[in-house]
Amino acid sequence: MEKPYAIEMLNITKRFPGIIANDNITLQLRKGEIHALLGENGAGKSTLMSVLFGLYQPEEGVIKKDGQVVKINDPNDANRLGIGMVHQHFKLVECFSVLDNIILGVEPNKAGFLQKDEARKKVVSLSEKYGLQVDPDAIIEDISVGMQQRTEILKMLYRENEILIFDEPTAVLTPQEIEELMQIMKGLAKEGKSILFISHKLNEIMEVADRCSVLRKGKYIGTVDIANTTKEELSRMMVGRDVEFVVPKDPANPKDVVLDVQGMTVASKLHHNNAVKNVSFKVRRGEIVCIAGIDGNGQTELVYGISGLEPLKGGKIELLGHDITKAPIRKRLLQGMGHIPEDRHKHGLVLDYSLENNMVLQRYFEPEFTTKAGFLRKDNIRKYAEGLIEKFDVRSGQGPITPARAMSGGNQQKAIVAREIDRRPELLIAVQPTRGLDVGAIEFIHKQIVNHRDSGHAVLLVSLELEEVMSLSDRILVMYEGEIVGELDPKKTTVEELGLYMAGAKRTEVKA
Repeated sequence: MEKPYAIEMLNITKRFPGIIANDNITLQLRKGEIHALLGENGAGKSTLMSVLFGLYQPEEGVIKKDGQVVKINDPNDANRLGIGMVHQHFKLVECFSVLDNIILGVEPNKAGFLQKDEARKKVVSLSEKYGLQVDPDAIIEDISVGMQQRTEILKMLYRENEILIFDEPTAVLTPQEIEELMQIMKGLAKEGKSILFISHKLNEIMEVADRCSVLRKGKYIGTVDIANTTKEELSRMMVGRDVEFVVPKDPANPKDVVLDVQGMTVASKLHHNNAVKNVSFKVRRGEIVCIAGIDGNGQTELVYGISGLEPLKGGKIELLGHDITKAPIRKRLLQGMGHIPEDRHKHGLVLDYSLENNMVLQRYFEPEFTTKAGFLRKDNIRKYAEGLIEKFDVRSGQGPITPARAMSGGNQQKAIVAREIDRRPELLIAVQPTRGLDVGAIEFIHKQIVNHRDSGHAVLLVSLELEEVMSLSDRILVMYEGEIVGELDPKKTTVEELGLYMAGAKRTEVKA
């Protein structure tokens, strides 16, 4: 007799205003398997997992665990059933420590007194066992996103969950951290834990998953064994057409300097050392310059310094020959700077604003969108937003009036990219521009960035995705411990050599 599935979601339907997010979907997870869930942005993957975790209630369908029908009203019910979830946007209390976040809700106590020492021993033991090194006393807002994700995984392991849901777990990780996570997931599956793995990244699915179920526009397309399929077949199932994995682009034709960074130094918020140390480089019209490096080597602070989010401790920045070292952010934008930020929630969107209002955040004061008396021209804003939504295929339940918070992560990202590229900035700073996007959307955004270069603008790309760095860049500047340690030509270097520079094992003199 066949063993019952660890989890069965049968004929699940979930509706939101203006959209059927899950339309009669069936998903079956075997014990001890890694089952990937693949689909475009807004295909309904996160919604389906949120139904399983008790965050949403389906209008139709049932959930079975080990063959028995269960009712999951909230995440506490899910945890009692041994179901844990690492969310795409982490559910952590930023002012709490790593340890406090892990034990939150299941605090060990005796006679009402908190027993933190016991919890600390268990957390340290779990982190050593699974290779999830964390500092239990570090405050969440002070640690990298990779470390925050380890905290989320330890939360599940601390609760001894058997069903582990990973929602886009690699979207914010470095290549090394991704490799570590793949090994951790394989180890967990060998121990008998069942894993549901939501991802857009076909390479990762091919490497780690046993089976893959594909959703498209809220509907179930099919389930395949990974051993008997290809990346191309999966992308066709997901998007409904063939996808170009490498962007076609002509050689760069650099012209005059757009951005000139001279001896830039930025202080660190985490320690006494500087995060960026005396960095100099130029970006010219008609080229894509990529800052590559392992997360936490000063790239974030570098971008904050250039975009005006952090003051410089030393050095000078010129944009089109104008000194903008101390210029406010709006002045930088008006002088020709565009910025796709690393953290779309903190710096990219006002989550409680509508999509249309987010689309004009940097332009609402222009005559096209505001009257001389200071009133917003709402019809013009709506028309402009609708044009961008159509051009960039931004999917949302209620179109331009959808609250940004209610959109999927990938569609939030597409909205930011649409807004920034449509302004045709002289300098586009693109930080992780395709984070959390599916292969079809990545192909589209890469083409938009190359078009921006080809129309005579400058692009400063910051990416942790080695494939993106190699295929999109015209020049690669590698950052290690706050310094630029190498300048590489993507046509003449290899991923292995790039990796050595990123790890600090190689360094060459860089001309500013």
